[in-house]
Amino acid sequence: MYDQPVTNNDNYRVCDLPDDDKPREKAMQHGIQSLTTAELIAIILGSGMAGKSVLSLARDILKDNNNNVYTISLMGIDEMCTRYKGVGPAKAISLKAAFELGTRAVDDAAKLPVRISASKDIHELMRQKLQLLDHEEFWILHLSRANRVIARECVSRGGTAATVVDNKIILKSALNKLSSGLILVHNHPSGNLQPSLQDDQITRRLKEGAALLDIRVLDHIIISPAGYYSYSDEGRL
Repeated sequence: MYDQPVTNNDNYRVCDLPDDDKPREKAMQHGIQSLTTAELIAIILGSGMAGKSVLSLARDILKDNNNNVYTISLMGIDEMCTRYKGVGPAKAISLKAAFELGTRAVDDAAKLPVRISASKDIHELMRQKLQLLDHEEFWILHLSRANRVIARECVSRGGTAATVVDNKIILKSALNKLSSGLILVHNHPSGNLQPSLQDDQITRRLKEGAALLDIRVLDHIIISPAGYYSYSDEGRL
């Protein structure tokens, strides 16, 4: 049904689909949550190509990525345009913008004052910011005495395998913000959740340095698409 050839060179758009297959109409009647992932992507792309509907194009992209939206989100604009006939810069940018907007929406929701009581609270607060990245970032959560987050700060951005952390900058920032506690958070783009030797060294040095300033390091969380690792939960703090 979706792959019928068209008789001209016009793109096969969402509005060209049979009424029962139009994602926008489906969303209006049943809510946006009723749409399949392919239908959501089709709405963002807007049009397909000669001989292929936009819904078929969306399904092809999903199939090529094992129906994994996270994998699609990691692709760059140039890669999308190269891999998929019918996806030009405008469509690729629209898709990347949708992923970024979703990330920022979750990020804004997380800006409300949060009290940290367990490692899962940290993961929930930071996972949307870190789990989709293709490079490492190291963040600090600054806490009040009641363990409420008073600030989130990215202190380092690096490559795909490591990032450089300056302990002096972190401790100076903690003093400036009058932090009573710190939580260290970084990601592993590789998906490996096990701490490296460098992770262990950073944790130990920051904990020792912060203790001299009467500041507690409560946890160090490593985030990946597979989940998270907590130094505190593992009894390593």
